[in-house]
Amino acid sequence: FTRGETQALVTATLGTAEDEQRMDTLEGESFKRFMLHYNFPPFSVGEVKVLRGPGRREIGHGALAERSILPVMPSEEEFPYTVRVVADILESNGSSSMATVCGGILSLMDAGVPIKSPVAGVAMGLVMGAADYAILSDIAGVEDHYGDMDFKVAGTEKGITGLQMDIKIAGVTPRIMAEALAQAREGRLFILQRMADGLARPRAEISPFAPRIITIQIPKDKIGGVIGTGGKVIRGIIEQTGVKIDIDDDGKVNIASTDTESAQKAIRMIEELVTEAEVGKTYLGNVTRLVDFGAFVEIIPGTEGLLHISEVADYRVQDINSELKVGDQIPVKVISIDPPNKIRLSRKAVIREAAGLPPQAPAPRPPRRDQNGRGRPPQKDRDRNRPRPHGGDRRRF
Repeated sequence: FTRGETQALVTATLGTAEDEQRMDTLEGESFKRFMLHYNFPPFSVGEVKVLRGPGRREIGHGALAERSILPVMPSEEEFPYTVRVVADILESNGSSSMATVCGGILSLMDAGVPIKSPVAGVAMGLVMGAADYAILSDIAGVEDHYGDMDFKVAGTEKGITGLQMDIKIAGVTPRIMAEALAQAREGRLFILQRMADGLARPRAEISPFAPRIITIQIPKDKIGGVIGTGGKVIRGIIEQTGVKIDIDDDGKVNIASTDTESAQKAIRMIEELVTEAEVGKTYLGNVTRLVDFGAFVEIIPGTEGLLHISEVADYRVQDINSELKVGDQIPVKVISIDPPNKIRLSRKAVIREAAGLPPQAPAPRPPRRDQNGRGRPPQKDRDRNRPRPHGGDRRRF
Protein backbone atom coordinates (compact mmCIF):
# COMPACT_ATOMS: atom_id res chain seq x y z
CA PHE A 1 0.00 0.00 0.00
CA THR A 2 1.45 3.36 -1.06
CA ARG A 3 0.14 6.83 -0.34
CA GLY A 4 2.39 9.80 -0.94
CA GLU A 5 5.84 9.03 0.40
CA THR A 6 4.66 6.31 2.76
CA GLN A 7 4.72 2.69 1.67
CA ALA A 8 3.92 -0.53 3.55
CA LEU A 9 4.42 -4.10 2.39
CA VAL A 10 1.74 -6.05 4.26
CA THR A 11 1.45 -9.84 4.28
CA ALA A 12 -1.38 -12.00 5.62
CA THR A 13 -0.76 -15.59 6.70
CA LEU A 14 -3.44 -18.16 7.52
CA GLY A 15 -2.85 -20.96 10.00
CA THR A 16 -4.68 -23.46 12.17
CA ALA A 17 -5.67 -23.35 15.82
CA GLU A 18 -2.22 -24.72 16.69
CA ASP A 19 -0.77 -21.40 15.53
CA GLU A 20 -2.71 -19.24 17.98
CA GLN A 21 -0.59 -16.95 20.13
CA ARG A 22 -0.67 -17.92 23.78
CA MET A 23 -0.71 -14.97 26.15
CA ASP A 24 0.41 -15.36 29.78
CA THR A 25 -0.92 -12.42 31.77
CA LEU A 26 -1.69 -11.62 35.38
CA GLU A 27 -5.30 -12.54 34.65
CA GLY A 28 -4.36 -15.98 33.37
CA GLU A 29 -3.74 -17.64 30.04
CA SER A 30 -5.48 -16.51 26.87
CA PHE A 31 -5.13 -17.07 23.13
CA LYS A 32 -5.13 -14.72 20.14
CA ARG A 33 -6.52 -15.80 16.79
CA PHE A 34 -5.65 -12.51 15.08
CA MET A 35 -2.35 -10.74 15.48
CA LEU A 36 -0.66 -7.87 13.66
CA HIS A 37 3.06 -7.23 13.81
CA TYR A 38 4.57 -3.94 12.67
CA ASN A 39 8.19 -3.53 11.59
CA PHE A 40 9.86 -0.16 11.04
CA PRO A 41 13.36 -0.75 9.62
CA PRO A 42 15.79 2.20 9.66
CA PHE A 43 16.12 2.32 5.87
CA SER A 44 12.47 3.42 5.61
CA VAL A 45 13.54 6.89 6.74
CA GLY A 46 16.97 6.87 5.08
CA GLU A 47 18.95 5.85 8.15
CA VAL A 48 21.49 3.11 8.81
CA LYS A 49 21.15 1.39 12.17
CA VAL A 50 21.54 -2.02 13.69
CA LEU A 51 18.37 -4.06 13.29
CA ARG A 52 17.04 -4.92 16.71
CA GLY A 53 13.82 -6.26 18.16
CA PRO A 54 10.65 -4.18 18.15
CA GLY A 55 10.70 -1.14 20.40
CA ARG A 56 7.97 0.81 22.10
CA ARG A 57 7.10 2.65 18.89
CA GLU A 58 6.74 -0.53 16.83
CA ILE A 59 4.63 -2.23 19.48
CA GLY A 60 2.37 0.81 19.84
CA HIS A 61 1.83 1.26 16.11
CA GLY A 62 1.14 -2.45 15.71
CA ALA A 63 -1.38 -2.41 18.56
CA LEU A 64 -3.22 0.56 17.03
CA ALA A 65 -3.44 -1.10 13.63
CA GLU A 66 -4.49 -4.43 15.16
CA ARG A 67 -7.28 -2.87 17.21
CA SER A 68 -8.47 -0.91 14.19
CA ILE A 69 -8.87 -4.09 12.12
CA LEU A 70 -10.09 -6.45 14.85
CA PRO A 71 -13.75 -5.25 14.88
CA VAL A 72 -14.28 -6.37 11.27
CA MET A 73 -12.64 -9.79 11.63
CA PRO A 74 -14.96 -12.82 11.25
CA SER A 75 -15.79 -15.03 14.21
CA GLU A 76 -14.17 -18.40 14.74
CA GLU A 77 -17.36 -20.15 13.62
CA GLU A 78 -17.36 -18.20 10.35
CA PHE A 79 -13.63 -18.52 9.67
CA PRO A 80 -11.77 -21.06 11.85
CA TYR A 81 -8.29 -19.81 10.94
CA THR A 82 -5.54 -18.15 12.90
CA VAL A 83 -4.58 -14.97 11.04
CA ARG A 84 -1.27 -13.12 11.25
CA VAL A 85 -0.64 -9.83 9.47
CA VAL A 86 2.91 -8.48 9.17
CA ALA A 87 3.57 -4.92 8.01
CA ASP A 88 7.06 -3.97 6.82
CA ILE A 89 7.40 -0.23 6.29
CA LEU A 90 9.49 0.44 3.18
CA GLU A 91 9.34 4.24 3.27
CA SER A 92 7.80 6.67 5.71
CA ASN A 93 6.89 10.32 5.43
CA GLY A 94 3.47 10.26 7.01
CA SER A 95 1.36 7.91 9.08
CA SER A 96 2.81 4.45 8.58
CA SER A 97 0.36 3.00 11.11
CA MET A 98 -2.61 4.10 8.99
CA ALA A 99 -0.86 2.73 5.91
CA THR A 100 -0.60 -0.53 7.84
CA VAL A 101 -4.35 -0.51 8.44
CA CYS A 102 -5.11 0.05 4.76
CA GLY A 103 -2.54 -2.46 3.55
CA GLY A 104 -3.61 -4.98 6.17
CA ILE A 105 -7.23 -4.86 5.02
CA LEU A 106 -6.19 -5.33 1.39
CA SER A 107 -3.98 -8.28 2.29
CA LEU A 108 -6.79 -9.92 4.28
CA MET A 109 -9.24 -9.54 1.41
CA ASP A 110 -6.65 -10.86 -1.03
CA ALA A 111 -6.15 -13.90 1.23
CA GLY A 112 -9.88 -14.63 1.19
CA VAL A 113 -10.63 -13.62 4.79
CA PRO A 114 -14.36 -12.70 4.92
CA ILE A 115 -14.02 -9.39 6.77
CA LYS A 116 -17.24 -7.58 7.61
CA SER A 117 -16.25 -4.32 5.94
CA PRO A 118 -13.09 -2.63 4.60
CA VAL A 119 -11.25 -0.30 6.98
CA ALA A 120 -9.06 2.69 6.12
CA GLY A 121 -7.19 5.17 8.25
CA VAL A 122 -6.01 8.76 8.00
CA ALA A 123 -3.84 10.96 10.24
CA MET A 124 -5.20 14.42 11.05
CA GLY A 125 -3.08 17.40 12.11
CA LEU A 126 -3.66 20.77 13.76
CA VAL A 127 -1.91 24.12 13.65
CA MET A 128 -3.03 26.53 16.36
CA GLY A 129 -2.69 30.25 15.97
CA ALA A 130 -3.29 33.05 18.42
CA ALA A 131 -6.87 33.50 17.29
CA ASP A 132 -7.42 30.82 14.70
CA TYR A 133 -6.54 27.23 13.85
CA ALA A 134 -6.25 24.95 10.84
CA ILE A 135 -7.02 21.24 10.67
CA LEU A 136 -4.82 19.25 8.30
CA SER A 137 -5.67 15.97 6.59
CA ASP A 138 -3.24 13.12 5.90
CA ILE A 139 -0.28 14.91 7.44
CA ALA A 140 3.30 14.33 6.31
CA GLY A 141 6.36 14.15 8.52
CA VAL A 142 7.07 17.89 8.58
CA GLU A 143 3.43 18.67 9.47
CA ASP A 144 3.60 16.16 12.27
CA HIS A 145 6.87 17.65 13.52
CA TYR A 146 5.82 21.32 13.50
CA GLY A 147 2.10 20.83 14.08
CA ASP A 148 0.26 20.66 17.39
CA MET A 149 -1.68 17.42 16.94
CA ASP A 150 -1.33 13.93 15.49
CA PHE A 151 -4.83 12.47 15.46
CA LYS A 152 -5.13 9.04 13.81
CA VAL A 153 -8.65 7.90 12.86
CA ALA A 154 -9.44 4.49 11.35
CA GLY A 155 -12.82 3.07 10.44
CA THR A 156 -15.31 1.86 7.86
CA GLU A 157 -17.93 3.72 5.86
CA LYS A 158 -20.31 3.42 8.82
CA GLY A 159 -18.14 4.14 11.83
CA ILE A 160 -14.81 4.39 13.63
CA THR A 161 -12.82 1.33 14.72
CA GLY A 162 -9.66 2.96 16.10
CA LEU A 163 -8.44 6.31 17.46
CA GLN A 164 -5.17 7.70 18.75
CA MET A 165 -4.29 11.30 19.58
CA ASP A 166 -0.99 12.97 20.42
CA ILE A 167 -1.08 16.72 21.16
CA LYS A 168 1.52 19.30 22.06
CA ILE A 169 -0.96 21.80 23.46
CA ALA A 170 -3.04 21.82 26.62
CA GLY A 171 -6.07 20.35 24.86
CA VAL A 172 -8.59 20.69 22.07
CA THR A 173 -12.10 22.08 22.16
CA PRO A 174 -15.20 20.04 21.27
CA ARG A 175 -15.51 22.14 18.13
CA ILE A 176 -12.01 21.23 16.97
CA MET A 177 -12.65 17.57 17.75
CA ALA A 178 -15.93 17.54 15.81
CA GLU A 179 -14.35 19.24 12.80
CA ALA A 180 -11.37 16.89 12.87
CA LEU A 181 -13.62 13.82 12.97
CA ALA A 182 -15.79 15.13 10.13
CA GLN A 183 -12.74 15.94 8.03
CA ALA A 184 -11.24 12.54 8.86
CA ARG A 185 -14.41 10.85 7.61
CA GLU A 186 -14.10 12.59 4.26
CA GLY A 187 -10.50 11.46 3.94
CA ARG A 188 -11.37 7.93 5.07
CA LEU A 189 -14.12 7.58 2.48
CA PHE A 190 -11.77 8.88 -0.22
CA ILE A 191 -9.15 6.26 0.64
CA LEU A 192 -11.75 3.49 0.87
CA GLN A 193 -12.88 4.31 -2.65
CA ARG A 194 -9.30 4.10 -3.95
CA MET A 195 -8.87 0.76 -2.16
CA ALA A 196 -12.12 -0.53 -3.71
CA ASP A 197 -10.76 0.32 -7.15
CA GLY A 198 -8.02 -2.24 -6.52
CA LEU A 199 -9.98 -4.86 -4.55
CA ALA A 200 -13.59 -4.22 -3.63
CA ARG A 201 -14.39 -7.34 -1.60
CA PRO A 202 -12.72 -10.45 -0.18
CA ARG A 203 -11.85 -13.11 -2.70
CA ALA A 204 -14.29 -16.01 -2.90
CA GLU A 205 -11.56 -18.61 -2.34
CA ILE A 206 -8.66 -18.52 0.08
CA SER A 207 -5.13 -18.65 -1.24
CA PRO A 208 -4.09 -22.02 -2.72
CA PHE A 209 -1.07 -21.91 -0.41
CA ALA A 210 -3.23 -21.74 2.73
CA PRO A 211 -4.51 -24.86 4.49
CA ARG A 212 -8.13 -25.81 3.94
CA ILE A 213 -9.97 -26.21 7.23
CA ILE A 214 -13.00 -28.48 7.31
CA THR A 215 -15.10 -28.56 10.47
CA ILE A 216 -17.16 -31.55 11.57
CA GLN A 217 -19.07 -32.29 14.76
CA ILE A 218 -18.78 -35.50 16.78
CA PRO A 219 -20.59 -36.60 19.96
CA LYS A 220 -18.86 -35.52 23.15
CA ASP A 221 -18.75 -39.08 24.45
CA LYS A 222 -16.79 -40.13 21.35
CA ILE A 223 -13.94 -37.65 21.82
CA GLY A 224 -11.92 -40.10 23.89
CA GLY A 225 -12.25 -42.79 21.23
CA VAL A 226 -11.00 -40.45 18.51
CA ILE A 227 -8.02 -39.32 20.59
CA GLY A 228 -7.19 -42.78 21.93
CA THR A 229 -4.97 -43.76 24.83
CA GLY A 230 -2.20 -41.20 25.05
CA GLY A 231 -3.29 -39.75 21.70
CA LYS A 232 -2.43 -42.96 19.85
CA VAL A 233 -5.48 -42.99 17.57
CA ILE A 234 -5.39 -39.34 16.51
CA ARG A 235 -1.62 -39.48 15.93
CA GLY A 236 -2.17 -42.47 13.68
CA ILE A 237 -4.70 -40.53 11.60
CA ILE A 238 -2.32 -37.57 11.32
CA GLU A 239 0.58 -39.81 10.25
CA GLN A 240 -1.51 -41.59 7.62
CA THR A 241 -3.07 -38.49 6.10
CA GLY A 242 -0.60 -35.68 6.83
CA VAL A 243 -3.32 -33.34 8.09
CA LYS A 244 -3.60 -31.25 11.23
CA ILE A 245 -6.44 -32.06 13.61
CA ASP A 246 -7.78 -29.96 16.46
CA ILE A 247 -10.58 -31.20 18.74
CA ASP A 248 -12.55 -28.91 21.04
CA ASP A 249 -14.26 -29.98 24.26
CA ASP A 250 -17.68 -29.49 22.66
CA GLY A 251 -16.92 -32.10 19.98
CA LYS A 252 -16.00 -29.72 17.18
CA VAL A 253 -13.19 -31.13 15.03
CA ASN A 254 -11.13 -28.95 12.67
CA ILE A 255 -9.18 -30.78 9.96
CA ALA A 256 -6.59 -28.64 8.15
CA SER A 257 -4.71 -29.65 5.01
CA THR A 258 -3.55 -28.17 1.73
CA ASP A 259 -4.67 -31.42 0.05
CA THR A 260 -8.44 -31.88 -0.13
CA GLU A 261 -8.16 -35.62 -0.70
CA SER A 262 -6.10 -36.08 2.47
CA ALA A 263 -8.61 -34.04 4.46
CA GLN A 264 -11.50 -36.16 3.18
CA LYS A 265 -9.61 -39.33 4.08
CA ALA A 266 -9.10 -38.06 7.62
CA ILE A 267 -12.81 -37.19 7.86
CA ARG A 268 -13.78 -40.72 6.79
CA MET A 269 -11.44 -42.23 9.39
CA ILE A 270 -12.90 -40.04 12.15
CA GLU A 271 -16.47 -40.78 11.09
CA GLU A 272 -15.73 -44.51 11.22
CA LEU A 273 -14.53 -44.09 14.80
CA VAL A 274 -17.70 -42.35 15.95
CA THR A 275 -20.25 -44.25 13.85
CA GLU A 276 -22.65 -46.50 15.78
CA ALA A 277 -23.92 -49.80 14.45
CA GLU A 278 -27.41 -49.79 12.89
CA VAL A 279 -29.82 -52.70 12.74
CA GLY A 280 -30.33 -53.87 9.16
CA LYS A 281 -27.13 -52.29 7.84
CA THR A 282 -24.41 -54.34 6.15
CA TYR A 283 -20.76 -53.84 7.11
CA LEU A 284 -17.46 -55.19 5.83
CA GLY A 285 -15.97 -56.52 9.03
CA ASN A 286 -12.72 -58.11 10.16
CA VAL A 287 -12.74 -61.42 12.04
CA THR A 288 -10.90 -60.76 15.29
CA ARG A 289 -11.29 -64.10 17.11
CA LEU A 290 -12.95 -67.49 16.80
CA VAL A 291 -14.86 -69.40 19.47
CA ASP A 292 -16.72 -72.73 19.43
CA PHE A 293 -20.09 -71.04 18.98
CA GLY A 294 -19.09 -68.55 16.29
CA ALA A 295 -16.80 -65.60 15.63
CA PHE A 296 -16.35 -62.02 16.78
CA VAL A 297 -16.23 -59.53 13.94
CA GLU A 298 -15.12 -55.89 14.14
CA ILE A 299 -17.57 -53.95 11.98
CA ILE A 300 -16.51 -50.45 13.09
CA PRO A 301 -13.12 -49.57 14.61
CA GLY A 302 -13.50 -50.45 18.27
CA THR A 303 -16.94 -52.07 17.83
CA GLU A 304 -17.37 -55.85 17.64
CA GLY A 305 -20.38 -58.09 17.15
CA LEU A 306 -21.04 -61.80 17.53
CA LEU A 307 -21.48 -63.89 14.40
CA HIS A 308 -23.11 -67.06 15.70
CA ILE A 309 -22.14 -70.30 13.99
CA SER A 310 -25.74 -70.70 12.79
CA GLU A 311 -25.48 -67.36 10.94
CA VAL A 312 -22.16 -68.04 9.18
CA ALA A 313 -23.49 -69.72 6.03
CA ASP A 314 -26.70 -70.79 4.30
CA TYR A 315 -26.07 -74.35 5.40
CA ARG A 316 -25.20 -76.10 8.64
CA VAL A 317 -21.64 -75.40 9.77
CA GLN A 318 -20.10 -78.03 12.01
CA ASP A 319 -16.73 -76.37 12.67
CA ILE A 320 -16.25 -72.59 12.60
CA ASN A 321 -12.57 -73.03 11.73
CA SER A 322 -13.50 -74.64 8.43
CA GLU A 323 -15.29 -71.47 7.33
CA LEU A 324 -13.42 -68.55 8.85
CA LYS A 325 -10.04 -67.58 10.18
CA VAL A 326 -8.77 -64.57 12.11
CA GLY A 327 -8.11 -61.63 9.79
CA ASP A 328 -10.75 -62.51 7.20
CA GLN A 329 -12.81 -59.66 5.81
CA ILE A 330 -16.44 -60.68 5.46
CA PRO A 331 -19.72 -58.84 4.82
CA VAL A 332 -22.13 -59.12 7.74
CA LYS A 333 -25.50 -57.62 8.57
CA VAL A 334 -26.54 -56.36 11.99
CA ILE A 335 -29.69 -58.30 12.91
CA SER A 336 -30.15 -57.05 16.46
CA ILE A 337 -28.58 -54.90 19.16
CA ASP A 338 -29.35 -55.95 22.71
CA PRO A 339 -28.50 -53.80 25.72
CA PRO A 340 -25.85 -53.07 26.70
CA ASN A 341 -24.67 -52.79 23.07
CA LYS A 342 -24.55 -56.54 22.35
CA ILE A 343 -24.50 -56.76 18.57
CA ARG A 344 -25.65 -59.89 16.73
CA LEU A 345 -24.45 -60.34 13.17
CA SER A 346 -25.44 -62.54 10.25
CA ARG A 347 -23.40 -63.52 7.22
CA LYS A 348 -26.14 -65.88 6.06
CA ALA A 349 -28.53 -62.95 5.60
CA VAL A 350 -26.04 -61.21 3.31
CA ILE A 351 -25.53 -64.38 1.24
CA ARG A 352 -29.27 -64.93 0.80
CA GLU A 353 -29.81 -61.27 -0.04
CA ALA A 354 -27.10 -61.39 -2.72
CA ALA A 355 -28.71 -64.50 -4.22
CA GLY A 356 -32.11 -62.84 -4.30
CA LEU A 357 -33.58 -65.19 -1.72
CA PRO A 358 -35.96 -64.07 1.00
CA PRO A 359 -34.75 -64.08 4.58
CA GLN A 360 -34.81 -67.61 5.93
CA ALA A 361 -37.76 -68.30 8.21
CA PRO A 362 -37.28 -70.27 11.41
CA ALA A 363 -37.34 -74.05 10.85
CA PRO A 364 -40.83 -75.58 11.36
CA ARG A 365 -41.40 -77.53 14.53
CA PRO A 366 -41.42 -81.32 13.89
CA PRO A 367 -44.81 -83.05 14.26
CA ARG A 368 -45.58 -84.94 17.47
CA ARG A 369 -45.20 -88.68 17.34
CA ASP A 370 -48.34 -90.81 17.82
CA GLN A 371 -48.86 -93.58 20.38
CA ASN A 372 -47.84 -96.36 17.99
CA GLY A 373 -44.60 -94.67 17.07
CA ARG A 374 -41.54 -93.85 19.09
CA GLY A 375 -42.07 -91.32 21.83
CA ARG A 376 -44.90 -90.17 24.00
CA PRO A 377 -48.52 -90.68 22.94
CA PRO A 378 -50.71 -87.72 21.94
CA GLN A 379 -52.17 -85.73 24.81
CA LYS A 380 -55.75 -86.73 24.07
CA ASP A 381 -54.94 -90.42 24.19
CA ARG A 382 -53.17 -90.04 27.48
CA ASP A 383 -56.15 -88.19 28.92
CA ARG A 384 -58.59 -90.83 27.74
CA ASN A 385 -56.71 -93.69 29.39
CA ARG A 386 -56.01 -91.87 32.64
CA PRO A 387 -58.00 -93.32 35.59
CA ARG A 388 -60.56 -90.92 37.01
CA PRO A 389 -60.49 -90.13 40.72
CA HIS A 390 -63.12 -92.10 42.66
CA GLY A 391 -64.34 -93.57 39.38
CA GLY A 392 -66.19 -90.36 38.52
CA ASP A 393 -66.42 -88.39 35.31
CA ARG A 394 -63.91 -85.76 34.13
CA ARG A 395 -64.07 -82.70 36.32
CA ARG A 396 -65.10 -79.43 34.77
CA PHE A 397 -64.14 -76.01 36.10
